[in-house]
Amino acid sequence: MITAGASFHVASGGRPEWLPLLHTLGGTGLATGGALALNQYVERDLDARMRRTRNRPIPSGRIAPGSALAFGLALLAVGVVWLAATVGWMPAAYTALSAAAYILLYTPLKRRSYFATLVGAVPGALPALIGWTAAGVAPSLGAWVLFGIFFLWQLPHVLALAWLLREDYERVGFFLSPPSDPDGRRIGRHMVYHTISLALVSVAPSLLGLTGWIYGIGAVALSLAMLATCAVASREMSFPQVKRVFFASLLYQPLLLGLLLVDTAPLS
Repeated sequence: MITAGASFHVASGGRPEWLPLLHTLGGTGLATGGALALNQYVERDLDARMRRTRNRPIPSGRIAPGSALAFGLALLAVGVVWLAATVGWMPAAYTALSAAAYILLYTPLKRRSYFATLVGAVPGALPALIGWTAAGVAPSLGAWVLFGIFFLWQLPHVLALAWLLREDYERVGFFLSPPSDPDGRRIGRHMVYHTISLALVSVAPSLLGLTGWIYGIGAVALSLAMLATCAVASREMSFPQVKRVFFASLLYQPLLLGLLLVDTAPLS
């Protein structure tokens, strides 16, 4: 929802039309909530076996599975229809695609392959295209650059979380970290590689003229700080160091989005 709004803002040259933006945020928010509810319905039995998720509404018994299913489907449908009726079929289609990839591909793939991490990053990055097209602009290189930033940001974030919660995930057979990696060194290297890729892509908005130099300098500084945190953690993969990576990733995204919002270049 936030990333869709930021993408809408950039596609509008920093001067968005507020009513379409509000429609975009509302429809995306409902659809996202619906997709999350459906995911919890599908994974209700697994959630009951993990400490992190056993208190969610369905496994804790606060909501019946059938009610959660109906609620999720209703939210998703209303969100997609809202977007189609107010900002166009393309953002609505990207929203439906994001939900389908999340529920039908990522959710079952988590128990089959480490590549679920890459697949799961796709629906997490599609809001870049949702917001861009909702602004009435066809997908262009700028839209795909934002998609790449949001895609790559998720990888060190998810890998750090997977390592921190590996016992919970192993209990239910989730493959969210590289196999045959008992000391975490491989996952540490992957965090570094993905963050290097993120650092390179994150400066592209300035190079393409989507933002000014303030964003570019800030993006470099944030990426170097994130990379340093990952590099330190990769040496030993201790709980405190990996936890720092996780929290660094939580700070990285809103700070980068803030830079995008305040330094968006006007349309030429």
